[in-house]
Amino acid sequence: MQIDFKHKVLPHLLGIISFYLIVVVYFSPIVFDGKMMFQNDILQWEGSAKEVLEYREATGEDALWTNRMFGGMPAYLISTEFPGDITNAITKILTLGLPHPINSLFMGMIGMYILLLSFSIRPTISMGGAWAFAFNTFHIISLEAGHNAKIWAICLIPLILAGIHMAFSRRLILGTGIFALALMLQLKFNHLQITYYTLLIVLIYGLGQIISFVKTNQLPALGKIMAFLVVGAVFAVMANAGRLATTYEYGDYSIRGKATLETTDSPDSGLGKDYAFNWSQGILETMTFLVPNFYGGGSREDLGEGSASEEALRRQGAQTGQIRDFIRNAPTYWGEQPGTGGPIYGGAILIFMFVMGMVWGPRRFKYIFLVITILSFMLAWGKNMAWFNYAMFDYFPGYNKFRAVTMALSMALFAIPVMGAMGLESYMNNRTHPQVMPKLLFAFGVTGGIALILALIPGVFDFRSPSDQYLPDWLISAIREDRRALLSKDAWRSFIFIALAAGLVFAFLKYKIQAVYATAGIALLILADIWFINKRYLENDSFVNDPSAEYFQATPADNRIMADEGYYRVLNLENPFNEARTSYRFNSIGGYHGAKMRRYQDLIDEVLSYEMQGFIQQAQEGNFNFETLNALNMLNAKYFYFGASENQVFRNDNAKGAAWFPEAVYPVTSNVDEIGVLQNSELGNTATLNSQEFGTLNAGSGSIELVNYSPRELVYNVSANQSGLALFSEIYYPEGWRAFVDGQEVDILRANYLLRALDLPEGTYEVRFSFEPSSYYSAKPLMIIFQILILVLLGFGLFLTIKPMVSHGREG
Repeated sequence: MQIDFKHKVLPHLLGIISFYLIVVVYFSPIVFDGKMMFQNDILQWEGSAKEVLEYREATGEDALWTNRMFGGMPAYLISTEFPGDITNAITKILTLGLPHPINSLFMGMIGMYILLLSFSIRPTISMGGAWAFAFNTFHIISLEAGHNAKIWAICLIPLILAGIHMAFSRRLILGTGIFALALMLQLKFNHLQITYYTLLIVLIYGLGQIISFVKTNQLPALGKIMAFLVVGAVFAVMANAGRLATTYEYGDYSIRGKATLETTDSPDSGLGKDYAFNWSQGILETMTFLVPNFYGGGSREDLGEGSASEEALRRQGAQTGQIRDFIRNAPTYWGEQPGTGGPIYGGAILIFMFVMGMVWGPRRFKYIFLVITILSFMLAWGKNMAWFNYAMFDYFPGYNKFRAVTMALSMALFAIPVMGAMGLESYMNNRTHPQVMPKLLFAFGVTGGIALILALIPGVFDFRSPSDQYLPDWLISAIREDRRALLSKDAWRSFIFIALAAGLVFAFLKYKIQAVYATAGIALLILADIWFINKRYLENDSFVNDPSAEYFQATPADNRIMADEGYYRVLNLENPFNEARTSYRFNSIGGYHGAKMRRYQDLIDEVLSYEMQGFIQQAQEGNFNFETLNALNMLNAKYFYFGASENQVFRNDNAKGAAWFPEAVYPVTSNVDEIGVLQNSELGNTATLNSQEFGTLNAGSGSIELVNYSPRELVYNVSANQSGLALFSEIYYPEGWRAFVDGQEVDILRANYLLRALDLPEGTYEVRFSFEPSSYYSAKPLMIIFQILILVLLGFGLFLTIKPMVSHGREG
């Protein structure tokens, strides 16, 4: 067997090596020094997942539920594993053992490289496109924030489309296998918003292919391809049956499900528009794809030495330390979002190449990727293009489940490198065409011209920001001058990179250099461009030694609370619903999660927030009255704290405990009435029960003691001298929780809007709650079967592809 190693193997081997080295070099503090990124979201996840991880380590099983956040919630979207699941092993093999989460970028480069090769784009251009896609600034900033699952899901988009494109290019079994594998892995990371955007990409691409096949009268072939891809999609879904089933089940009860309060201002289902579109990109802010500091960069930028703000501060007599702190964290961002970690930069050269593709790319595909790009921008504009996005939100299936719509720009960040690579390839293949030079000059004139105009006359913008209202008048003009300077400087930078890339294409067209040198040079320029922009936001000094140890170190306040070994919950009065540090050690009233239970969010909005405000106001006056805190008391919030010192801990002796019998039962007929009772401080010892759902009951009496606790099982000893309703300070969730009285199963009721309750008989006996969700247990065998089937399908596709090559080599 003879293989042309130099042309058939070496370029791809060099590509894989370059992908690996780029990740290793950029993240060398992680790879060689054992350091970590300070990822706030991951730190919060560690706090929220602590109980689940400890239970898994101690028992070898999954808890499936945790009481550490928001009174208690399913752990499906926190940390849930499935015995026999081989997807972790697959990702480790595919990424050559690189550590999580930086291995996602390697996977992104591999996927984009395969995709571009499937479009018959030469290896040097494919490498450049792969570098540009995986290492764009959005990915780096998102990783630093801890959005690991999101980046993994995005980085699998190219491989998903590569499999689909191969299937449409007559490599049906191999393409279906790659598609099924990539989709399986994307679904594994359970970021359904990115999967939704992936589906939009696939639908647009598929529509383009359907039109092409219909025009050429290839309907039988089209039907066969689509049938295979449907099978691949089914395999991928079934390989994640447990994840999807539990997520779907929980979705109905989360803030993304149907509204529970019968109010006119609540959406029927999904998120509210204000919440969903809070992070909407300004329309003009899309210019950051070309000029990174068009809108001032991130919310806090380092201006360096010699800025106008520094000079203004010196004139006002500010101290050196004050000047340094302000300059290192200057409020340079003047866009419309509440804040941002940095710009979404597409790469100046890539934008130039994208325009090249639009004026000289393959007609069959350029409109597909143009539509993807435009749709991406329109979705990301959110409330700034309300007529379009509010209609999508109201009428497009499933779209109202998502927030932070700037994530839609992941579609453009995928499409632009693909179309840019196609564009550059077209110019390389049409060297002698009389129109190639005018087309090149047009693309340079559009992109380079815009950058040059912005560099020369940035003053056409006013650089006003909502944050300016917090600055003194004498500093506002200085910070606006710095914003102008940032725009101008980066516009010059973009112009230079575009000019260098255009120069290499020009030199090739004029027979001054060979294509391999022109394309390799452009690829290296692309890498240099995005590399140095990324270093503004994640440099070597950004990596730290185990941030968890310091972040979760016990404080005197923690130690005082931990001295109580009883069963209770803790309320952190400092931003409780946006932190999970408390959850690391305690069952928390608050937490950190993007999909809280709907009823708990209602309780926060309608009751808890007001109780907290009232308590803080009274505490500041020296009056610690816990009796009126109906909701906090029923949730067994025994400790409140406001800081790290021991004297900032407040003990609430009015907390109800693990379970109790109420003095009376107040029947209600609506959710609004039920939550209204909780707002009445005079009804603190009264239980509410929706009579339309659960009938009418009297209150029981006696004592209830929690004797055994684990996240998924709670056991109580009950001594009831009168039968009737009993309340438990646990969150009601109808899917999976079962209750037993001396082994006899009984119905779980919902009282006080969101608590578990039981109708208990007179006598002495044991009550046990057990969490046994069928959505988890019934799906486990299916997952393993279909994961293996996908690997078999992929292996068979590789065999059919390689066999002719081997046979041809032997014949030769």
